Amino acid sequence: MYPIRIAPSIIAADFGYLRADLARAEQAGADMLHIDIMDGHFVPNITFGPAIVATIKSLTKLPLDVHLMISRPRKFITAFAEAGASNITFHVECEDAHLNVTIAEIHSFGCTAGLSIKPKTPLSAVGDYLNQISRLLIMTVEPGFGGQKFMPAMLEKVKEAVALREAKKYKFDIEVDGGLDKYTIWPSVQAGAEVIVAGTAIFGQPDAEQAIREMREAAATALGRPL
Repeated sequence: MYPIRIAPSIIAADFGYLRADLARAEQAGADMLHIDIMDGHFVPNITFGPAIVATIKSLTKLPLDVHLMISRPRKFITAFAEAGASNITFHVECEDAHLNVTIAEIHSFGCTAGLSIKPKTPLSAVGDYLNQISRLLIMTVEPGFGGQKFMPAMLEKVKEAVALREAKKYKFDIEVDGGLDKYTIWPSVQAGAEVIVAGTAIFGQPDAEQAIREMREAAATALGRPL
């Protein structure tokens, strides 16, 4: 049984007060920080690069869960690993042809590796790689922008991933990202999600500690057990 972990998404932080927002997340009991990297090509938005990740690393003790929403992740594995990523997740829909090589390169830097799928991508697209990764990220919105509405239909993929993991004895955890808050965390953990990415539901609230506590309480209630 994997523990439930809360990963505040940096895309929703106030970059004018980044140090303070990172401290808020850490003091509030976040388990890791989720960092969305967008290239303006794979998704219609641009966020930031390795230099910002390195800055974030210097300001927090939390592990950095780096999510590459970029067309050619292999070009940037070295840069993001050296910037301080603990986990690097990239998309199965990317343009790089040899996903197993990318996964091996991530591992060579001592990082864990993850794969992500967009809402329209079936779980079968990552089937050949699930024995090589530590994290499966199932997007619960179309990637590219924060603040979108949660897509409950994606939880069928979560359930499918849980069943496949159990049947094959795989070791990856299951992460969901998009529209997560104290309400949508409930069906998500019931379906089997273990890493919960939340942006505005945490950084957009005046009390981050209360926001994370309410999410944990909702998850515990949904699972019928303490976390």
